[in-house]
Amino acid sequence: MRYVPENPLIVQSDHTLMLETMGPHFRAARDALVRFAELVKSPDYVHTYRVTPLSLWNAASAGMTVDEVLDLLEKWAKYDVPPNVPVSIRQTMGRWGRLKLLADPRGLRLEADEAVLMTEVCSLKPLQTLLGKRVDETSVLIDPANRGELKQVLAHAGHPVEDLAGYRDGAALKVEMLPETKGGAPWGLREYQRDAVDAFFGDSVAQGGNGVVVLPCGAGKTMIGIAAMARLGMKTLVLCTNVTALRQWKAEVLERTSLTEDDLSEYSGELKDIRSVTFSTYQMLTFRKSKNGEFIHFGLFDRENWGLVIYDEVHLLPAPIFRAVAHLQARRRLGLTATLVREDGKETDVFALIGPKRFDVPWKDLEHQGWIAAAICTEIRVSFGDEDRLRYAVADDREKFRIASTNARKLPVIEELLARHDTDRILILGMYVDQLDWLSKKLGFPLIEGKTPQRRRDELYQRFRTGEDRVLVVSKVGNFSVDLPDANVAIQVSGTWGSRQEEAQRLGRILRPKGGENRASFYSIVTRDTVEQTFGEKRQLFLTEQGYAYRIETR
Repeated sequence: MRYVPENPLIVQSDHTLMLETMGPHFRAARDALVRFAELVKSPDYVHTYRVTPLSLWNAASAGMTVDEVLDLLEKWAKYDVPPNVPVSIRQTMGRWGRLKLLADPRGLRLEADEAVLMTEVCSLKPLQTLLGKRVDETSVLIDPANRGELKQVLAHAGHPVEDLAGYRDGAALKVEMLPETKGGAPWGLREYQRDAVDAFFGDSVAQGGNGVVVLPCGAGKTMIGIAAMARLGMKTLVLCTNVTALRQWKAEVLERTSLTEDDLSEYSGELKDIRSVTFSTYQMLTFRKSKNGEFIHFGLFDRENWGLVIYDEVHLLPAPIFRAVAHLQARRRLGLTATLVREDGKETDVFALIGPKRFDVPWKDLEHQGWIAAAICTEIRVSFGDEDRLRYAVADDREKFRIASTNARKLPVIEELLARHDTDRILILGMYVDQLDWLSKKLGFPLIEGKTPQRRRDELYQRFRTGEDRVLVVSKVGNFSVDLPDANVAIQVSGTWGSRQEEAQRLGRILRPKGGENRASFYSIVTRDTVEQTFGEKRQLFLTEQGYAYRIETR
């Protein structure tokens, strides 16, 4: 029996991977696993990963081979790899590319690499209304209108489809990337940004054009979207999380390309203009007058001859948008995100409808290269007062979480951190608006929350950027796509249950590169020995997978 004591990995027959954290090879093995496995939990001494079909298909679509995966498992395994694991990985990962969707004069054609697989596909009940005429033993015709739903159903059935059917070109757009911004600052794509655009288009601009680029906040995903738009040269729709992000996108396109105000438009609650490059929000497209009413702005998808649709923060894609995306498969689709984690489990739908993961870079790699700030993560655990402890003891589960999250004893810790970072730019982030309003009044700093008018938000963000305000208190509206490059400290006082994506996004608010030491500090304050501490450990999973360690302090 094999035994390599210095190796940190234990591979189990149920596809669970146990990674010991204290040995000399932990970091190298962790960086290998993140390419094809998903972190499940990360206590101090042993991290648990799981190899899933989706993690393997994403690895395969990004160019990783079965042999590379198996070689890495063998390289870092302490004991023999159970014999069923390589067989299962080879079978599961080998499914990528066995089914291909191709263009055909009669519509589209789904083609399998062998007759038995096509027979199995044709027998799946959910596909009966989506399949057309059987052409031969290995292929069947598909109505182009069913392209998205077909891929979605097959992915959930364990049969990923490699979509090679091509795209309908949109209206031409003449756009060039400028060597310097219109403000006179020289700039250019970083090497990894060029690699991301290359990966998105693959072997050719004509055939490539679907998938997701995964990079940390502050790494310049917007630049990748702009470069993809410029390389393609077609009419583009950009969907953002909010109006603040929309206007940041618009400003970046104006600064870095040959396009002018006449080429760009905003489709929002305030303006509904459509031009060569149009920016809108998910909220706008999912607006309806009643709970069961029609989504009255969905027509934006089909109204114009788009060549490219960019989905910013694609991990937040609202469920209704998936229905629209399923009918947009003939258009090129680029998803941008810091994490593919979705708490609703719809990662497979992102894979099927937007496209597989085409490119990612470990966060720590970009940190070491100086492209994002080096972050120190600290969890500070505070106790309850006697009265709150009694309230907590008799509360139901949901109320327990709220009581722990809004613990008043967090205030002295915040004040201590503000004093410690008395020259820094600080964001105080939370979930509960009443808690944030109380902190805003106690501490004397402005608050931005959902009801804050857009004009006031823009004003406060600008005051923060110029240094007129050094501290902002921000609700969940600040989690995404807010460009505050000088923010270098984040204090998280409450969060959305165990949301890994929110933890990653909040850290991302302070990762934009800084001058000098290029460092940032992320604090999460939780009430110890409560459900908030338990959920806090789950929130940290994605960042732990990226190589971040949380120091624990107790008050």
